[in-house]
Amino acid sequence: MIDVLVADDEKPALDELVHLLRTDDRIGDILTATTGADALRQLSQRAVRIAFLDIHMPGLLGTELARAFLSLAEPPAVVFVTADEARAVEAFELRAADYLLKPVRTERLRRAVDRVLELGDTGTDADDEVLPVSVGSTVRFVHRRDIRWVRAQGDYSRLHVDDGTGYLVRIPISELEARWADAGFLRIHRSSLVRTAAVTEARLSGGDPSVSVGAIVLPVSRRLVAAVREALVRSEGAG
Repeated sequence: MIDVLVADDEKPALDELVHLLRTDDRIGDILTATTGADALRQLSQRAVRIAFLDIHMPGLLGTELARAFLSLAEPPAVVFVTADEARAVEAFELRAADYLLKPVRTERLRRAVDRVLELGDTGTDADDEVLPVSVGSTVRFVHRRDIRWVRAQGDYSRLHVDDGTGYLVRIPISELEARWADAGFLRIHRSSLVRTAAVTEARLSGGDPSVSVGAIVLPVSRRLVAAVREALVRSEGAG
């Protein structure tokens, strides 16, 4: 059983989220607050595992409240619950465990709780990175651990995830290569970056060197063949 806090200045939204949480038998006590100041006061007196925060509240914004939690002896994992899609990037810079858009569905709420429990005491994964991406008029969140390979598209990069979907982000592939080198990602071509653990086959001899990520065959630059072979052998040995 885990104790949580719900902070929202709109009582119908507050009551609805409390109702949904009570359907989850993992949830114990539920504290409620209608202002950021009240939420901070309560959590300075009693620790909870998760704080579900609206963003737009009187006084302290939810994002400001999340920063204030860092001064607590036992800061909770933060899950934002909001109708504001525009704050997604800021939320994940604050290492939020999740970001739910209203109206919240029961299954989506349960997955947020699952994620906090999977990530342990902090509710965040220091070895992961989350990238907000725009899909039409909505925002989705792509976890680095789910990315299998990346394709360069000018100043953008397309992230290909486990289910085969590709998401476009405005980050050059060279920046991702530098950021993710220690996370098992390898540059194999000027236009491609792969997660070494996702490589299912490598053909590095002959005239057309390549690696396969499932059914996807990606060419390997001739000048990078030796480095790619070494990295794959090292990855296999570590596994």
